[in-house]
Amino acid sequence: MKAIDKSDFSEFVDNLIEDDDREVVGVQKKDSKFAFDPLYESDDLRLDYDTTILPPKKYFMPQRETLIEYNIEKGETTPVNRVVPRIILGVHPYDLVAIGQMDKVFEDTHEDPYYLEKRRQSVLVGVNMENVSDKSFASTMGTATIDSGYDLMLTDIGDRYAIEVGSSKGSSLLEQAGAAVDDAKPEEIRKVKQFKEDLPEKFRSDPEFDPFELPSLLKEYYDNDEFWEENSEDCLSCGTCNLVCPTCYCFDVKDVNDISLSEGERMRTWDGCMLEEFAEVAGDENFREEKAARYRHRYMRKGRYMYNRFGDIACVGCGRCSEQCLPDIADPVDIFNQMKEGTS
Repeated sequence: MKAIDKSDFSEFVDNLIEDDDREVVGVQKKDSKFAFDPLYESDDLRLDYDTTILPPKKYFMPQRETLIEYNIEKGETTPVNRVVPRIILGVHPYDLVAIGQMDKVFEDTHEDPYYLEKRRQSVLVGVNMENVSDKSFASTMGTATIDSGYDLMLTDIGDRYAIEVGSSKGSSLLEQAGAAVDDAKPEEIRKVKQFKEDLPEKFRSDPEFDPFELPSLLKEYYDNDEFWEENSEDCLSCGTCNLVCPTCYCFDVKDVNDISLSEGERMRTWDGCMLEEFAEVAGDENFREEKAARYRHRYMRKGRYMYNRFGDIACVGCGRCSEQCLPDIADPVDIFNQMKEGTS
């Protein structure tokens, strides 16, 4: 384990920003919220945040992305993969777990070069949470702390940051800090250990389920139409819960033609299973037309379908969905607790 004075860390970040080879991204305060955005000076970096509006997946799977540019008159199609090498600072452990899950998805069966090349060209610098969102239940989901999935991991230990190195990319990045980084002292290592041991106390205490009970609970509740209809009654089908989720990866692909109709681009954009048209197919058939069916699918996907395929519970407990839901019916803890109580 390494360590660095906070003043030296700020200088290190400023030096990274001045280097034009890679874009430096970090968490910054935007009005009363926090967001990942390009950094232009280290003073704007906030490592004490609770949660961000959108997860850092937006840098590997952009909201709108051009896949192909085409010219009909010339009969030309040109693949496009716009990759910006990045250093992403301040990623919480639950978001790192989510990125690891998405890596599996985009490597599976048919590798996705658009996502994977952006991942290869990125360095992930995590930070252990100082402040925790009121809606977060990452401790219950086992994602409050992690031992892998990062290139570097920071922990605030007072006047210094302790640094855990997780990869060769992380080691290479630290070399740029030079003599400012030294070996962590035994008492600093103990501080990190204590920090992680105390962290669960900051999270919600109301979850009554074990995450690995979810596949069987959801299987039991799949045909309980009354349960899903009652819980989805106030749902607006806006898809916000999908869009802010760090493990949602569904997208739509469409051609966008120039007004001349002679050229254009094929794009993919974020999509979500809670949207009314998500499951619409040719002939205007919709195999998930009912709101309750879409609501059920969202939870099945998080707690059962992804587990059956990859062994992952695809809810990392970040709390973004319940924070952003206008009618306040997207809280997974509420749904999972109801199922647990109903089977006890």
